[in-house]
Parts: sequence; C-alpha cells; structure tokens
Amino acid sequence: MSTLAATLTSRGYFLGGEFRSSDEPLEVRSPYDGALVATTCWTPEPEIEEAIQRAGAAFREIAGMPTLRRVEILRRMADLAATRREEIALTLALEAGKPLKVARLEADRTVFTFRNSADEAQNIAHEFQALDSHPAGQGRWGIVQRFPIGPIYAITPFNFPSNLVAHKLGPALAAGNPMVLKPSPKTPMSGLLIAEIARDAGVPAGVLNAICCPNERAEQLAADERFRMLTFTGSAAVGWRLKSRAGKKRVALELGGNAGCVIGADANLDFAVERCATGGFSFAGQSCISVQRIFAHRLVYDRFTAALVDRARALRTGNPLHEATEVGPLITAEAAARVESWVTEAVSAGAKLLCGGKREGNVYHPTVLTNTRPEMRVNCQEIFGPVVTVEPFDDFEKVLGAVNDSPFGLQAGVFTRDLKAAFRAYEQLEVGGVIINDIPTFRVDQMPYGGAKDSGFGREGARYAIEEMTERKLLVLNLDA
Repeated sequence: MSTLAATLTSRGYFLGGEFRSSDEPLEVRSPYDGALVATTCWTPEPEIEEAIQRAGAAFREIAGMPTLRRVEILRRMADLAATRREEIALTLALEAGKPLKVARLEADRTVFTFRNSADEAQNIAHEFQALDSHPAGQGRWGIVQRFPIGPIYAITPFNFPSNLVAHKLGPALAAGNPMVLKPSPKTPMSGLLIAEIARDAGVPAGVLNAICCPNERAEQLAADERFRMLTFTGSAAVGWRLKSRAGKKRVALELGGNAGCVIGADANLDFAVERCATGGFSFAGQSCISVQRIFAHRLVYDRFTAALVDRARALRTGNPLHEATEVGPLITAEAAARVESWVTEAVSAGAKLLCGGKREGNVYHPTVLTNTRPEMRVNCQEIFGPVVTVEPFDDFEKVLGAVNDSPFGLQAGVFTRDLKAAFRAYEQLEVGGVIINDIPTFRVDQMPYGGAKDSGFGREGARYAIEEMTERKLLVLNLDA
C-alpha cells in the first residue's frame, strides 16, 4: 500500500482560487492499515473568515454569469473529472477505504452529477402567468423567475466524499451561488481534488472555497448569518443540532437511515439475494441507504436466507487496493468496534448469528442475523456497517408497519410482482423513496433523493437541489398603464 499511497497528491485548503498551507498539518490515514496516505492542513481562523468573505464578494459575479458560461464550466468539470477517474478512485480507496471497483463507480457518478447539473442549469423552471383570471388582474401579466440565494455552506461526509461534493457544488454553480465547502476531516483529499478540478475548469476565484476545520468549529459556522443556506449530509444527531443553530437560513439535511427491505413470496429470489448482498455489504455497509432490516415472506424465508448467507460468505474482504476486494474496512477502529459490540449485544440477547460476526482490524466480515427483536440496536438504530437482519413475515400490511417502525425514513425496497402491493407500499411507507423490485440502496443521481422523519428534509439530485438553492421572485407587468 505504501508505494501506491505515495502517488496521492497532498493539497492544502482551497481559498480564493488557490491552495494554501498552514503550520497545522492534518494527516490523512488509511482506514485499512493506518498508513499515512496524504497530508493537508487545518485552515487558520483568519482564513476561515476570509473564505466566508470571499464567497460573499463572489456572489454577484457567479449570479450574474450567463447561463451558457455556467454550463460550460460544469461540463468542463465533468470532462476533467472523467480524465482523472483513476486518480479520484485511488483517492477514495486510500482515504475512505473504498474498494477500487466501488471507488471507480463513485468517480463515474461524480462525472455524471456535474453533467446533470450542467443540463439542469439550462432548465431552471421559470413561469409566465396570465393574471386576468381575476378582475383585478385585467391587463396584467406575471413572470416568476428563480434567482440564486447567495453563499451556501456545505458539509460533506466521509462515505461518498467525491460524489456528495458534486451533489452540492454542481447545483450551486448551476443556480449561480458561491460555496464554502467543509469536507470530512477523515476524507478531505477527495473534496480538495474536486476543488482543483473546479479551478482548472474556470470557476472564478472565491466562488468555491474549501476549508479544513474540526467538526466543532464547523458546527459554529452553521450559525453564521452570512450564509444563506446550510446543506449537510451526515448523522441525524449532528444534522438536527446544526439545524437548531442555523437561524433563519435555509437548511437541507440528508441524514441517516436503517433501511427496510421486503421480500414478497412472489419475488425473483435470485435477483433479490444478489441485490440485498450488494445493498447490505457494499462499502462495508457505510451508506445511509444500506440494506439493514430485511423482511422475507415466510414461504420464501428459508430459501432466501440460506442463499443470502451463502452470498455473504463468498464476498472477499480485505485491502481496498486489491482489485478482487468487495468489502473493505470501516472508516475507523471505533466504528468497527461499535459494529462488533452491537452484534455481540444482539446475540447475547437471543439473536442468531448465521454468518460473519468476525472482526479483523477495521474489517468486519459480512454478517447476517436472525431471531432479532425490533428494539435491538441492530434494528432500531443505524448500524452503518456490513450487518443485516432477516426476519419472516406473513401479512403484507403488518410488514409495512414493521418497516415504518423506525425513527428514520430515507428509502425502502419492496420485491414483488403484485402491482397492487407495490402501490400499497408506495402509499403507506413513510420514506422519501420506495424502490420496487430493487433495494433501498438504489440511487440514480438525477432522481429526487432525501428522507422523512429523522432522515432529514430537502432533496438532492441537481434539479431538486437547484429548487432548494433558488428563490422565486415575481414581476407583475401592468400593460394597460
């Protein structure tokens, strides 16, 4: 790993169109073996203040930039990200522990997200209204246009440190808003690489500023009234705390989940098993829409569970830099220890361990549990690890209630060929997205993505994020005057 790690470029924080350094180094280490993979630096307090000021000063420039110019920049960002695909993937593998084959998929999604943002920049919805449907509106016409709101403060997590930056930055640029970006201290290099791509694509100085600061300082910045919006992806506890500090600014929160997945008696079991294995164990389960709670109809429960256990046992764990690796490490030793403790706790309380339950360093082997109860932490909280529970059900209405028996509501999956059951699930499930005949982990980056309940509010996907990042303004024309 050390030879490959040396190829990872170290960068300082990004301010005013240039990379800067300080005398406070921030070391980035591999979650797999603790090797030093890059060094950046913490942003000094005066330069955090400068970043906010520069974003404010750059607002008029980016807001007044013709749509064509913003589209050109976003397309160049997509093209540059495509040419640097392997560098993005290696960065993800080294700092996030993401297996290379999965890291390349995130690199491709990053490219798509910037391209989608360029497309949506040309399709921001404006309205033209005839107002004469009311007598007072005789001779008057209305125009409703969306305008950018101003500097946006974006906080991104460790688990998708490239694509989630794109999901915030792409729509912000498309709408004409500057941004101060605070990537996770665990995975800052991916965000700084995106900042370099933005600079090389022609994003004006000050429109994007990427700072590195401790999470405590990041929370304090949420209260700064110079930001017109806070967009945050991360844990529910932190997200709701940030909202309480955000004051009058707009807030978009994409938070946690413990996604439920229903396997109907009529499901394509081979497909469902393969997809649940992908959704539960890919990137060691470190996704807020990772499959966590599986409910299989009693008629297929034994067959489904046996096949899922076989598939989980066959997954190759280990070094994320090995091409064959399918499940790499959790992000920290603390995260791995927490997953281990929750599984141990469940087994001690009567759950049955069907496979896994083994930890090697920060790697936790894919684990399947059954005979669990809803109040166990492996069910009622977000485990954020490669662990799924599987329980039988008999009644479809009751299983929908079981899926809803959660403080979270991000996405849910239902495998069924019954169209009536599919629409019943769509009507009843308290989530932001219902995925029929696929896992809750399914996401295509242009779709409206976000949750209900403790999973947050607001939507990502370029078109929907642009709506969050713009303000409607009405113009009324009195043509009879």
